[in-house]
Amino acid sequence: MLAALASPALAQQQPPYWASIDEPEARMRTGPSTEYPTMWIYKRERLPIKILARYKAWRKVEDHDGAQGWMHARLLSASRTALIIGEQPQALRSKPKADARVTWRVQPGVVGKISQCENGWCLFDVRGRLGYVAFDDIWGDEPLK
Repeated sequence: MLAALASPALAQQQPPYWASIDEPEARMRTGPSTEYPTMWIYKRERLPIKILARYKAWRKVEDHDGAQGWMHARLLSASRTALIIGEQPQALRSKPKADARVTWRVQPGVVGKISQCENGWCLFDVRGRLGYVAFDDIWGDEPLK
């Protein structure tokens, strides 16, 4: 219950928009109620989720693999996160430029907070380790409106 109260912006925002999973375990259901069967159980806090629709306290969501279903709003946060995609480790850079110094590399599947997204780059933060990553290397950043 507290998570839903902590994020009034998430409750009022009109789809489509980005959010993230805010619980250690979250169920995606086939419909907007606990009466509907569970399709997936996510055990990955902070995973980015695309919100497609709203129905009362439920949100129709899409994950990075394209699976769509319903999650209760209390399981979600307005915090912007992204997932590293691709087959190879991706370089995080000191500045938002392709020729900037590589500060560190991250494996596909790593989730981090994103901010300062512009001109094809986002600042990516994994537990205090920062670097800029290209839009093409993450899921959770593209404009939705």
